[in-house]
Amino acid sequence: MPLFFHFISFLKDKEYQRLLLVSAIIVCIGTFVYHYLESWTWLDACYFSIITLTTIGYGDLSLQTDGGKLFTIFYILVGIGIILGFINAVYLHYKNLPKKSKNK
Repeated sequence: MPLFFHFISFLKDKEYQRLLLVSAIIVCIGTFVYHYLESWTWLDACYFSIITLTTIGYGDLSLQTDGGKLFTIFYILVGIGIILGFINAVYLHYKNLPKKSKNK
């Protein structure tokens, strides 16, 4: 249960809220664009957005349109920095949690 409380404290921090909001907006923008340019389902478009921005790139989906390819160039340049900033903030938050002391 302590992990849940740390997660709640993370969400109460204004800086983390802004990073989460901006990250969600970036993923939503990608999802909408890929849904319409590539004619993918909403799930596939969201999946591709997240896989692209986290630089995982499984390769199971590929772009077919020139518009999708052009969008992805700009999407990666803008989105990776924002997503990595959010991931780094989450990492630093949990890294700096107080360690349980062992009583002997």
